[in-house]
Amino acid sequence: MTDRDPSADPPDSVDAVIDRLAGEQYVCDRRLGTALFLALRLQRPLFLEGEPGVGKTELAKALSRALGARLLRVQCYEGLDIAQTAYEWNLARQMLEIRLAEAGHAVDDPQARERMVQSLYRRELLIERPLLQALTQPRPPVLLIDELDRADEPFDAFLLEVLAENQLTIPELGTLRADAPPVVLITSNRTREIHDALKRRCLYHWVDFPSVERELEIVRLKAPGAGERLARQVVEFVQRLRRLDLFKAPGVAETLDWVNALVALNAIRLDPETVQDTIGVLLKYQDDVVRMQAGDTAKLLDELRARALLE
Repeated sequence: MTDRDPSADPPDSVDAVIDRLAGEQYVCDRRLGTALFLALRLQRPLFLEGEPGVGKTELAKALSRALGARLLRVQCYEGLDIAQTAYEWNLARQMLEIRLAEAGHAVDDPQARERMVQSLYRRELLIERPLLQALTQPRPPVLLIDELDRADEPFDAFLLEVLAENQLTIPELGTLRADAPPVVLITSNRTREIHDALKRRCLYHWVDFPSVERELEIVRLKAPGAGERLARQVVEFVQRLRRLDLFKAPGVAETLDWVNALVALNAIRLDPETVQDTIGVLLKYQDDVVRMQAGDTAKLLDELRARALLE
């Protein structure tokens, strides 16, 4: 008798969700942990909105590891269609079977042609993409529909059948239903509004920038090479930076990139020259960089110095 993998069991409490994610180095606050627990318990999709770089996509990756489940990802973009996300027919195989049937004179009468046409739409000739794979896996996977706001609005309507009924209708084949619904996470950076009909079928959570202590905890986990003083200075600096009227505030991902860059440069603390030399790791728009070079860097460092964080 083999030992049973405990990750195969769904978490039985909010604390268990938080602990499982912590085991995968994902720092989850209680509100997010509660939303995840309810999504798992109620078998409802979880719709996550928030600024880019706050950990929405990383959450799906960590959750799939925590559950021991396969991760299926649909990366959304303008022009996305069914063939790229749900299914398509194996056209090359279909053409080959037509040629073989013609060569063998298996289409000489109308009934034979009809049988051949029907055989071209067998299940084994169907190429499954992530949305259909999510419904046909023997064990429910984690399905990540990432940056849905980048897709065209009609794609929202297409998702309704998958999310509401856990099924997908293929005109030539029929309706394929999931034995058990996948764990669905949908992310959006809110560049457009998602259709209300789709959002009603989901639980909702806004993923905000983390607090100082939570972001510091993330830095300690993800950038263990950084000293405690440098880590705290970076987090405090970034937290203050987000309060400025920037074109694009840095997310947690940029915080981690900056810490790792500073470690690579053997920096042990923040100073004006180091910040100016590495600001392109943290900020990705020239107007924001120019603003920092014009004096905001010195102002933020003065604030940290006033709190004795640069001593």
